[in-house]
Amino acid sequence: MKAYLLVLLVAAAITYLTTPVARWVALRTGAITAVRARDVHAIPTPRLGGLAMLAGLAVAMLVASKIPFLEGVFQDSRRAWGILAAAAMVCLLGVADDIWELDWITKLTGQVLVGLYMAWSGVLLYQLPIGGLLIASPRLWLVLTVLAVVVAMNAVNFVDGLDGLAAGVIAIGGTAFFIYSYLLTREASPTDVSNLATLVIAALVGACLGFLPHNFYPARIFMGDSGSMLIGLVIAGAAIVVTGQIDPEVVSNRQTIPAFLPILLPIAVLLLPLLDMGLAVIRRVGAGTSPFHPDRMHLHHRLLALGHSHQRAVVIMYLWTAVFAFGASALITLSTTTVLVALGLGVVIASVLTLGPLRGRVRPVGPTSTVGSTSTVGSTSPKEGNL
Repeated sequence: MKAYLLVLLVAAAITYLTTPVARWVALRTGAITAVRARDVHAIPTPRLGGLAMLAGLAVAMLVASKIPFLEGVFQDSRRAWGILAAAAMVCLLGVADDIWELDWITKLTGQVLVGLYMAWSGVLLYQLPIGGLLIASPRLWLVLTVLAVVVAMNAVNFVDGLDGLAAGVIAIGGTAFFIYSYLLTREASPTDVSNLATLVIAALVGACLGFLPHNFYPARIFMGDSGSMLIGLVIAGAAIVVTGQIDPEVVSNRQTIPAFLPILLPIAVLLLPLLDMGLAVIRRVGAGTSPFHPDRMHLHHRLLALGHSHQRAVVIMYLWTAVFAFGASALITLSTTTVLVALGLGVVIASVLTLGPLRGRVRPVGPTSTVGSTSTVGSTSPKEGNL
């Protein structure tokens, strides 16, 4: 555990220290988010925060490779460094998008190519989380892997619409994922708890925590697509690695669900981003527009429309993420009944805070509404709604 915490702290420290450098680069290259009709922020703000997060991940992985406890993780160095290399590739793709605003076809093509590279590196989904069902077709392995990576990247991109939202959601959910992966590995292999998925998630949580002080309201820098796609890819990589790595026969009956459903927690972590993306696609296609057509009807826009302040809307989405992510991770130590009761209580509390009397004046929301436009400084993803 100490080794993982060291990795997390290194990633956080490097990200925190290099974020001002990323901001300087953004200002010099013109990677600045202008104020548009659908945006929440009121002044142009530099992006490229993903460069600092990549630096944090890279240094943390280099430090980890020198720790004796984690030697086993790097024995299959192709997978470990493959995730980092894929993160660097997608970050550079995001940098190009943040500076030159690539069209969605170019971005999607780049995302698919990065997903293919990660699969080639050995980060490949070969077992479905349904009763340990093995995937027989190598082509299906590849398709499902690339699909998981692309969906995760775009889900995080869709939800990145308020200061500190995406980084905080992934930090909270990633912490639950870290606990889940660590305890599940310890149960399956008590003598060796070194694990690639746990290492990657520890580094990712550290990078998000290091970025948050610069990005929380009022943000001095946005992560941009260089950051949102990077953290989406990394959490997808960790989910793919942990899926199928535990032999169900070596865990106790109490842990049957997490053993057979190792993908459950990654889905819980990305539940809000996935829900937001799914609703956006349905809404836009139903209206006869492109699923990539931007609007102001995302979950965070709706929270602002309910009368919540910028900060309160972000904290509420943090709470919902914590309820589902930690609820899923609790399956590793608690019975299913206990978890469901606690989850139900958490949902009730989150619902009361979301819809209760703490709200301010209800405001209209829609594709052209001006919800949140009066905030002094805010944030929305620079390409929010493009993917």
